[in-house]
Amino acid sequence: MLQVSRELRRERLGCLNWPDAFPYQPEVSFGIAHSGDVLHLHFQVREEAVRAVCAADGEHAWEDSCVEFFFMPREDGLYYNLECTCVGKILLCRGSGRHGREPLPAELVQGIRRRPSLGTEPFGLREEPTAWELELDIPAASFGLESFPGLQARGNFYKCGDRLPVPHYLSWAPIATPKPDFHRPEFFDSLIFI
Repeated sequence: MLQVSRELRRERLGCLNWPDAFPYQPEVSFGIAHSGDVLHLHFQVREEAVRAVCAADGEHAWEDSCVEFFFMPREDGLYYNLECTCVGKILLCRGSGRHGREPLPAELVQGIRRRPSLGTEPFGLREEPTAWELELDIPAASFGLESFPGLQARGNFYKCGDRLPVPHYLSWAPIATPKPDFHRPEFFDSLIFI
């Protein structure tokens, strides 16, 4: 369980769920807070290589150096996957499982403020140790909400990079599946907004 308040709370993103197949573990943490109708996320990453190929929102963010927030605000089975590259390119979809996900309208995605420390332009692959940060300000409307206080939700946070020289898959809450699969809401943990 994670309590989300108006003060930034830092958490380590350190579950290495598939150590035999994917043992590499970059250093990742995130901060989370809200200001009523906006959710604030601040990711800090240190990894051995960094990739930024996606040039626009809606592309395959998970193939780049990517941090993710999967969020189920209600008990209706629908959850949002917000995936963001190290240069701030976002994929935001909604659905009840891995398949048949619905991309959200461009105006909702464009309303998410992004501050990536590596700039906003793709640069390909840099095979050198790199530290980077990403700040996101996500309006409640992006998740079909009016505000966050009083919300009891579920979610998980991830770091991945499917096309990096050493692919990796980290989570905040543990995932008990035989192979990497972030689209598993049964492993989301509680997020209590106060």
